[in-house]
Amino acid sequence: MTPHRRVAKYNLGQIVRHRSRDFRGVVFDVDPEFANTEEWYESIPEDIRPAKDQPFYHLFAETEATYYVAYVSEQNLVPDGSGEPLDHPEVTELFGEFEDGRYPLQSPMN
Repeated sequence: MTPHRRVAKYNLGQIVRHRSRDFRGVVFDVDPEFANTEEWYESIPEDIRPAKDQPFYHLFAETEATYYVAYVSEQNLVPDGSGEPLDHPEVTELFGEFEDGRYPLQSPMN
C-alpha cells in the first residue's frame, strides 16, 4: 500500500495572502507536511493550530510596515488577486521580474 501524498495547492513564485492575518507573500519553498520545530508548533494557540499533515509554505512575506519570512499552513492561505508585485527585498535573490501575477524562478532549483 502506497502512502497518500498531498499535492501542494500553491506553486513557487505564486503570490498568496494569509486567510486571517494582514499579510501577503510569495512562495519560495514548500514542505509536503509540517517540518518546523515542535516549539514553534506549540506556540500557536491550540484552538487555531493547523493540522501537520498538509503542505506548509515558506513565504517572503510583507505587511504595510515590515518584511519577513513566514511559515504558513495551506489551510491558512488564499490566492492573492491584487495583481500587484511585492516589495520584499529578498524576492530578487530567487525570482525574475514579476509578470502575469507571479514571479518566475531565476534558475532551476534542486
